[in-house]
Amino acid sequence: MKISELVQKTGLKAVNPYTDKEVDGVYISDMVSDIITGAKPNGILVTLQTHKSLIAAANLVDVAVIVIVKGKAPAGDVVALADKAGIALFVSTDDAWTYARKLTDLGLK
Repeated sequence: MKISELVQKTGLKAVNPYTDKEVDGVYISDMVSDIITGAKPNGILVTLQTHKSLIAAANLVDVAVIVIVKGKAPAGDVVALADKAGIALFVSTDDAWTYARKLTDLGLK
C-alpha cells in the first residue's frame, strides 16, 4: 500500500512532507529498544512517543512512516530530524488500538 492510500483510508494528518512510497508491515511500540529490535524496513511505526530518540530508532531500521496516536504533535526539532532522515510523520487522533484495527482492516499486519 502506498503512503497516500494509507493517509486517505485512515484519516492521517501529515506533519512533514513525504515521498509517496510503498509501505509494508506495521509495528506498534513506545519503547526505543523495542523499535530497534522489532520494526522492519519500509514499515509503519505506530507510537505515542514524540521525542528525538524515536526518530533515531526508526531511522536505524529504515522505517518509512511514523504514526503518532492520540493527536500528540512532535516538536519542531523532532520534525526536522524526521525530514533529514526521510521519515514521513503523521498524527492520528485515534488511540493505538483503534488505529491498529484500521490497519488490519486494510490488510496490513
